Amino acid sequence: MSSVVAAARRVVVKVGSSLVTDEGRGLDLAAISRWAKQIAALHSHGKQVLLVSSGAIAEGMQRLGWARRQQQIHELQAAAAVGQMGLAQAYEVSFRAHGVQTAQVLLTHADLADRARYLNARSTLFTLLELGVVPVINENDTVVTDEIKFGDNDTLGALVTNLVEANALVILTDQAGLYSADPRQDPSASLLSSVVAGDPVLETIASGTGSAIARGGMLTKVLAAKRAARSGAHTVIASGREPDVLIRLAQGEAIGTELKAATAVLTARKQWLADHLQLKGRIVVDDGAARALASGGRSLLPIGVIEVSGEFQRGDVVACVDHAGRDIARGLVNYSSAQTRQIARKPTAEIESILGFIEEPELIHRDNLVLL
Repeated sequence: MSSVVAAARRVVVKVGSSLVTDEGRGLDLAAISRWAKQIAALHSHGKQVLLVSSGAIAEGMQRLGWARRQQQIHELQAAAAVGQMGLAQAYEVSFRAHGVQTAQVLLTHADLADRARYLNARSTLFTLLELGVVPVINENDTVVTDEIKFGDNDTLGALVTNLVEANALVILTDQAGLYSADPRQDPSASLLSSVVAGDPVLETIASGTGSAIARGGMLTKVLAAKRAARSGAHTVIASGREPDVLIRLAQGEAIGTELKAATAVLTARKQWLADHLQLKGRIVVDDGAARALASGGRSLLPIGVIEVSGEFQRGDVVACVDHAGRDIARGLVNYSSAQTRQIARKPTAEIESILGFIEEPELIHRDNLVLL
């Protein structure tokens, strides 16, 4: 009884194509209904769940009457566009049966690499979670050229885990977990129940576990766990064929392989901000703002800003200093340098009248700020 999912408040669940489609021939509505039932159960017990689901291309192929997967990227993109309609509908209907609302969120890796788009996606997902909505996330395959490839949703699951600072990532597959060797070739191979995410040995094991498991993307799952661990999240790789696997994991049952992060979530995020080398600017704050920041738990509001130096955009990392030039904090800024100069020394209530819009009420939210 040691599943990291039991202790997690926020969980990202990734389900592969084999678990939501009828052997690649369109969506398996009964399977999707089972996933909705399990996630709704977690939801009812106070866990925030984000679902990363494959299946759009397979559904699109079925709707378009294609007997086999096409090779041209634009054809796969067309299939994804058609299939997304069915995928979103299937989840919406299944979750609604349990009184849970869903939202479709389409992302690309580029959305999470660009800091401004990163913050926009982060804010949207947090708002959905606060509203009690389960985000159903997939890659926006219709607008990318090189990301429709096997195993990519494992990486997307890890990126979403980083994005929302989830406590756990659950990767469900058709494998029982990570073995010490290919069990079909080595009778002595054993299921690894608990390992440290990022251990280089795991990549060697996953790379040499035989063609069938390699096609199952075990290496991408190990690498996804390594990525998730950077923000302090633990990962579970388990078989989606296990009955009620998510409910049992949430009850503390040890299923599959746990890849544990060595760093706590908040520590990892603060370390990233504190060590960020590409500072785009500097914000000088008054004594009241300096005290509010130093006391912890407070966001930086525009009214506390005395001076702005450097040129930066929304999502860039900036330094916060006091009037004597001493570093107080670093954080992800919600407004550009030009906009910050306009709203400096102004109360939050005046942001919209000055800029014509309001991104966020804070210049730097406390969740995106680390004290030095």
